Amino acid sequence: MTAQTPSKEQQLLRQTVVGSRRASNYLSAAVVTIGGTGFLLAGISSYLRINLLPFSDPTRLVFIPQGIAMGFYGTVGTLFALYLWLTILWDVGGGYNEFDRVTGQVKIFRWGFPGKNRQIEVTCKTEDVQAIRVDLREGINPKRSLYLRVKGIRDVPLTRVGQPLPLSALENQGADLARFLGVPLEGL
Repeated sequence: MTAQTPSKEQQLLRQTVVGSRRASNYLSAAVVTIGGTGFLLAGISSYLRINLLPFSDPTRLVFIPQGIAMGFYGTVGTLFALYLWLTILWDVGGGYNEFDRVTGQVKIFRWGFPGKNRQIEVTCKTEDVQAIRVDLREGINPKRSLYLRVKGIRDVPLTRVGQPLPLSALENQGADLARFLGVPLEGL
C-alpha cells in the first residue's frame, strides 16, 4: 500500500494496494516454470529415449520408476507455475482504498479470481467508520496490518497480503488515515 499524507484541504485520499504483481511473485513463477519444465522434459526424455535437455542426458534414466517420478514432478511443477502466472496476470489482491470527504463514502476495491465475484468491493459511509485498527503479531510468521472498523460489518483489511510492512510505515499510514477520517487509532 502506498502511503499518502493527507493535507487539511485534501478531500480525497486514494491508496493503491499492490496485489500479486510483485517482484517476488515474478521470480517465484519464473523459477517454478524452469524447474517444472526441466523435470517434465527429463521424464519425457527417459520415456522416448530422445534427449530434450541441452545440459544433461536424461535418456540414461530408467523410465520406471525414475522417469515416471520426474514426469510427475514436472507435471505438478508446470501446473503450479501456470497457477502462479495466471494469478499475476489477473492481479489477484490488487486494488485501491478510496476515502472521499465530499461524497462521504469509503470504497475498498480488490481484484479476485475470475468468476462471479471477480470484483470485490466494499462501500460504506464515512460516518459509519468507528476506528482504524492496527494488528501486530510478531514471531515466526509476523503480521502487521491495518483494518477499517465499520459499524455492522466485520473489520475490513486495508493493507496488502504478503510481506509485513515496517512498523514505522504501518504506524504512519494508520495515523494519517485516522487523522483524515477523524476517527481513533486502535491497537498501538
